[in-house]
Amino acid sequence: MDDSRTRNRPPAAADALRTSSHHTHHHGVFCTIVPPHVLDRLARADDPALHEPARRTLERDALQRTRRRITTVRGIRATAAEREATDQPQRTIHDAGNREELPGEKVRGEGDDPGQDASVNRAYAGLGATFDLYLKVYGRRSIDGGGLPLDATVHYGQDYGNAFWDGERMVFGDGDGEVFRDFTLPLDVIGHELTHGVTQYTANLEYFSQPGALNESVSDVFGALIKQHSLGQTADQADWLIGAELLTDRVTGEALRSMKAPGTAYDDDVLGKDPQPATMDDYVDTSDDNGGVHINSGIPNHAFYLAATDLGGYAWERAGQIWYDVLTGGELAADANFTDFARLTLAAAESRFGAGDEQRALQKAWSRVGVETA
Repeated sequence: MDDSRTRNRPPAAADALRTSSHHTHHHGVFCTIVPPHVLDRLARADDPALHEPARRTLERDALQRTRRRITTVRGIRATAAEREATDQPQRTIHDAGNREELPGEKVRGEGDDPGQDASVNRAYAGLGATFDLYLKVYGRRSIDGGGLPLDATVHYGQDYGNAFWDGERMVFGDGDGEVFRDFTLPLDVIGHELTHGVTQYTANLEYFSQPGALNESVSDVFGALIKQHSLGQTADQADWLIGAELLTDRVTGEALRSMKAPGTAYDDDVLGKDPQPATMDDYVDTSDDNGGVHINSGIPNHAFYLAATDLGGYAWERAGQIWYDVLTGGELAADANFTDFARLTLAAAESRFGAGDEQRALQKAWSRVGVETA
């Protein structure tokens, strides 16, 4: 297979962005759970009930994305060195009241009893479940490893059909009720978005082309693991779907993405067919979606699924540990491609577990999706 670096050069605009945004400190990229290609399809639908919320969502996303590019991350209350890194999350939930000002009104703080608003309660619980996996399984204290407070805003915008991490907080829309339900419903969506924060504070993978697809894939992997950990599921019990509770009954589909069978999550007359490839044979060369970050992430996603199910048991214990070691180990370059990442997983497997089942499962998984490791 030809080298994926030359095979998939980022478009010129992405190259310019790469140059202008090269950094040593941690910028937050603007990462949404619903890919632009899905919203683009909805925005072209004939039915105003579908296209109007989608167009508004795309406008809001474009605005937020621009804002992330032209502003640096504002100082987060205290640096990790100044904070007390505790084994307890510090959660604050705000309510935007269907407006677009962030953060909105504070409605629940750490230790407060649940209120009447189910979205607030789900966001609070989801932040807690994410904190739990990272602390109890990997010994990581919050997103930054130093006890970063976890903030979220619910009820953002009018019929806003997305959820995002903006470098500082989680933001959830209520959905349009036609295609998308409330974005606090799927726990893996919360875990996915917060993991963008973990990536931001560790490998800081660039958000285009293959490194961007790895950035998305890592978020899907840990989003899935957070759900599995919360439910106590083994690899063979899990559904390996991302956003399974998100789509309404109007949609012919079961989720936004499938790690088990990329390309099968939905096949709908309005949304179109899930475009994710499972292997490099179907790799999508595109300048859209930052070089297909939400599309080609299906390839490393599928490799993780194959390795985790081959190893069996709880996926966070071996496959997840290897992924975590690669993400946080300091060897993963910000512009890493799939082959770079795959090779590091093999090295991490040997370093932690020795030359055994873990390495064999990974070699087989990467080979099946067509990613070189030799």
